Amino acid sequence: MEHIEKIFSKRSAKNKVGKTSHNQKWAILSISSIPLVMTLGNSMLIPVLPAMEKTLNITSFQSSMIITVYSLVAIILIPIAGYLSDHIGRKKVIIPSLIIAGIGGLISGWASWKLSDAYWLILLGRSLQGVGAAGAAPIVLPLVGDMFKSEDEVSSTLGIIETSNTFGKVLSPILGAFLAGIIWFLPFFAFPVFCAISIVLMFYLVKTPKSRDEPIPFKQFFVNIKKIFKDNGKWLYAVFTIGVILMFILFGVLFYLSDILEKSYDIKNIKKGFLLAVPLGALCLASFTTGKKIKKDKILMKRITFIGIVLLAGSIFALSFSKELWFMIAVFFLSGIGIGAGLPCLDALITEGIEKEERGTITSIYSSMRFIGVAAGPPVIAILMKHNENMIFYLLSGLSLIAAILAFFAIKPEKDSSK
Repeated sequence: MEHIEKIFSKRSAKNKVGKTSHNQKWAILSISSIPLVMTLGNSMLIPVLPAMEKTLNITSFQSSMIITVYSLVAIILIPIAGYLSDHIGRKKVIIPSLIIAGIGGLISGWASWKLSDAYWLILLGRSLQGVGAAGAAPIVLPLVGDMFKSEDEVSSTLGIIETSNTFGKVLSPILGAFLAGIIWFLPFFAFPVFCAISIVLMFYLVKTPKSRDEPIPFKQFFVNIKKIFKDNGKWLYAVFTIGVILMFILFGVLFYLSDILEKSYDIKNIKKGFLLAVPLGALCLASFTTGKKIKKDKILMKRITFIGIVLLAGSIFALSFSKELWFMIAVFFLSGIGIGAGLPCLDALITEGIEKEERGTITSIYSSMRFIGVAAGPPVIAILMKHNENMIFYLLSGLSLIAAILAFFAIKPEKDSSK
């Protein structure tokens, strides 16, 4: 009888483990929907910008601000959202933020549909989307750190998260071009639908661990943050700067490619979307592969980051030699691999290098830095395109070299961190 009880006990334990693993998979899927949705909300508009310029009678710089205003608002609010998530809980910040982001999409869509002079109201709606983005996507990184104890699981899951982010970038130009081919403002209305799906997934499928610790008083919390930057400032500042540069290059390149495909090669709609998706597909594949490989090996993270950025610098510089369409697409493909290799490593270094109590705030500052790159890329490239296009490639390759130097000299993980 005792033997039978042991057998049933073992089976019960096995089933419980299986159930937990199954639940975790659904939780990861749900969490991954957030960066996917936020990326769709921004990048889906890139192939639509030239059409917006014609319909709304605005300049290239003004159309770039439709991307930039989203990021500017997020930059300011992300650290606040990170602090709140450390104190009141991740889901309590993420779900209301998704609701606000969806409302912003509705406002932009309604203005585009009903008003002849819709530009400023579109910017207002995009600002609300930026508010939502600040409290959604950046909180994903510390949430993953909370849910998994093993560094291998954290790194692997962050790779999936970054892949979801980059898959959103791959899907965005195709979906954006397809929807805009029907009605140019349809991408605005699609975004609230995606937000609603993500809200349902987060609400029902993600169970965040409850903290037994009392929230740290703000004064002590601020002291702890200062100590983190004092002890880890060199590598933290390096990771922040590299994150800014990579996102600046990515969104600058996408803006340039979207503009030149339509105005120089007369490539529009779904064909344009697929061409924009080529470098982004490389980015997605590189992110997924890197996330699987790095595990908790911080030395490997540094090496992959450095090699990826060097590849990025070389490929961008090569663009100054030829403007042939397929040469450009091939070179941007290599650029996507370089960026995609670096991003999951930066995510893992930040998430695993900071204690749980301050993780939300530090990762949010990092996300805020990345949004600076997103915000600055399109308008800077729009200005440079009016003067000397080769200057764009010299600037981007130069910034890549700076990022490579920072990765090589400022990020110094301990030798035993890979064990």
